[in-house]
Amino acid sequence: MARPLVRVVQVGVAVGLLAVLWHVADGRAALGHLAAAQPLWLAAALAALTAQTVLSALRWRLTAGQLGIVLDRRTALREYYLSQIVNQALPGGVLGDAGRAVRARAQAGLLASGQAVLFERLAGQAALLLLFAGAVAGTLAVPGGFDWPGWLLPPVLAGLAGAVAVVLALALAGPRLPGRAGRAMAGTGAAFLRAVWAPRVRTRQAAMSAATALLNIAAFALCAAAVGVALAPGAALVLVPLILFTMLVPVTVSGWGLREGAAAVLLPLAGATAAEGLAASVAFGVAVLVAALPGAVAAAVATGARPVKP
Repeated sequence: MARPLVRVVQVGVAVGLLAVLWHVADGRAALGHLAAAQPLWLAAALAALTAQTVLSALRWRLTAGQLGIVLDRRTALREYYLSQIVNQALPGGVLGDAGRAVRARAQAGLLASGQAVLFERLAGQAALLLLFAGAVAGTLAVPGGFDWPGWLLPPVLAGLAGAVAVVLALALAGPRLPGRAGRAMAGTGAAFLRAVWAPRVRTRQAAMSAATALLNIAAFALCAAAVGVALAPGAALVLVPLILFTMLVPVTVSGWGLREGAAAVLLPLAGATAAEGLAASVAFGVAVLVAALPGAVAAAVATGARPVKP
């Protein structure tokens, strides 16, 4: 009973946040911006999101291969699209990934298939975080790229320092924990290095992860351009990751509401209005949904496929 209740709460929070934003960020003006959105910019955003999905599927295939799971390109792409449509349709945002791990478990077991999915997602988030950290350093070192307001920079720097501290704690202290916890952390760390940072794959992993992060940022910037918000490269590299990071907080459905609130607050730092920020985020959310629609076809294919044996 607890899980359905959590999902109902997540839907309720998303709807509530969007309702509040409708009033405080001038929802009628945002609706007008969406109605006048430029189709060519939206089409470019869809192309960027599609390229991101293809690269992510190939990154998962590469990661899984390092852990003893052989996937052909077609299967990897179909499974990735299927996980995306499930993640978009259901609260929580991870059920599609869990299903991907379960269906790929036959060759090396559920632990290895789960690690492949987890490591692939972590690689993407790490690339986005590193890109963001580089953009922060660049805008601070070179004036003119982005003017940081006094209220935003301290929490951003604290967040980056906290992320570094967490990674170091997990990498250095985790394996030294006593008993099963320490052994599990050591084994997971070794598997991560083999899957993502082994000499034969690290260059491809880094390139694909950097590309997926840039494509995600570009897709949001293109959606912003569609509703009349032109983001300079420095502003896009700083503000868009901050907006996207809010989607990791699992209190709504696929980040809806949180992402729009962040966009309404942050995009005015680049010269937009709150209504334009709201419109840009809604356009991006719809583009993500449309880009995931091939997952519906993948779901139909998977339904007719033979089940994977345990």
